[in-house]
Formats: sequence, structure tokens, C-alpha cells
Amino acid sequence: MLSSVSTKVLDGTDLSAVQALLDRDPVTNVFVASRVRLAGVDPWRLGGELWGYYEGGLLTSLCYAGANLVPVEAGPDAIRSFAERARRQGRRCSSIVGPAEAAAGLWRLLEPAWGPARDVRPVQPLMVAGRPSAEVPADPLVRRVRPDELDLVMPACVSMFTEEVGVSPLIGDGGTLYRARVSELIAGGRAFARIEDGRVVFKAEIGAVTRHACQIQGVWVAPERRGEGLSEIGMAAVLRHALAEVAPVASLYVNSYNGPARAAYRRVGFAETGAFMSVLF
Repeated sequence: MLSSVSTKVLDGTDLSAVQALLDRDPVTNVFVASRVRLAGVDPWRLGGELWGYYEGGLLTSLCYAGANLVPVEAGPDAIRSFAERARRQGRRCSSIVGPAEAAAGLWRLLEPAWGPARDVRPVQPLMVAGRPSAEVPADPLVRRVRPDELDLVMPACVSMFTEEVGVSPLIGDGGTLYRARVSELIAGGRAFARIEDGRVVFKAEIGAVTRHACQIQGVWVAPERRGEGLSEIGMAAVLRHALAEVAPVASLYVNSYNGPARAAYRRVGFAETGAFMSVLF
């Protein structure tokens, strides 16, 4: 029997309560919701633990503890409980990511034990679109990447990841896990690119997906082609695919200092609705 306030590792018996909690904000919670949709709640399938915070016997908050530490619907008391569990367990994640207030609260409590971080991005605007803008035409040359084009798009994917995260995804296992993830996105029809003369000049993927929302990620333009507007018309194309074929709402989050990208996304049809925070180790 749980006490009036308690935290536990969830399992399959908690699935319906977890789904109801995630549905409170399906756009903000799309990453964790997509993992649960695919793998359920059992840690051996999920690739990490899902911690539940209970008040009065009711599940009120979650924290996904896998490759990322992601708080969900977490207020100050839940954050303290999750931070204590994370501190006892020791750092196993490569980042803390989530709504800015909750992620900041976690980091304040964990920094003395886990710090210093390699990078802290305190404000990453969350941008959401429910329909494409008529202002920007979709690039007709942006299309789904075919499975036989994996080797062609991998250099662009590695370049994007290295620019964005600050380390190469090839470190450690030589890129085996990262290559498998890119291959999975391609096989699922969620990787898009504009390819000219056998080279990627624009790419993006639709990462997390639920019936309520999806999240666009990995937006990249070849360095020598930047400034030509390829990101705008490319994103217009990807957004149209996302809304027509994947989910009724698309989201993404972007670094606050990337003014040109934020402006481009607004022209494509996205609006800023909140903020995320990332702590990278």
C-alpha cells in the first residue's frame, strides 16, 4: 500500500493511469507518451524506468529515467522526490530535458552531485503548429528518404547531431545505436530530405509520434547552402506531411539564441507556446 505521498517505479499495471496523465498535455508530453505508446511501461521494454509520484493514492507526476531524465507534469514536491531518487541511483542519463521550470528544479537539486554539466540550455522555446502557413510554399524536392539511402543521409545526420549536441554520435559504439535509430526513422517513413546530385542539402525527421501530436527534430541545412531559404520551404514541406499523415499537431523546440530559426519556424506556421530546458552531460 502506498503512503499518502510516495514515489515508485511503475510497471504494466499502471499503464492506464500513465496514459491519462500524459494526455493532460499531449504536445508537451509527446516524447514520453510516444515511448509508452510503443513499449508500454515495463522497464525492460521501455529502455528505462518510469517513476510515478503519488499524492493521496493518485498518480500526479511522472519522470522518465532512461537515456534522458524527463519530468512530466511535475510540481515542486514531485521534483524533490524525483531528484532524491536520481541522486541515490547515480547519473545514468546523458541529459535532463523537459519543461523549463521542472527541468530547472531537477538540475538545481542534482547539480551538487552530478555537476558540472557540459552544457546548459535554460530556455528552448516550444513551438507548435496545427496548420501550415500559406506564407511559405512547400519545397517540392523534399521527400521521404528511402531505406536504400541510409548511407547517403548518415553524414548529414551525424553533422546535425554534432553541431546541435556538441559531441559526435559515433563516439563510444562507433555509431551503431545512432545508425539504428536513423534507419528506424527511415523505415517508418519519418525521415525527409532534399537530395541534389547524391548529396543531402536539407533534412528533418518526425521523431516522437502519438495520435495527438508529433515532434519534428534534426532540422539541418548543408553549411554551404545556408542563407538560401531551404530551411523554410523544407520545413513547410515536412510540416505538411506531418499534419496530413501523422498527427493533428506538430511541435519542435529550438534554442532561444537561434533567432533566424525561430523566425523561420514562425513564418512556416509555428507559434511559441512554452519553453523547454536541456542539461547536457
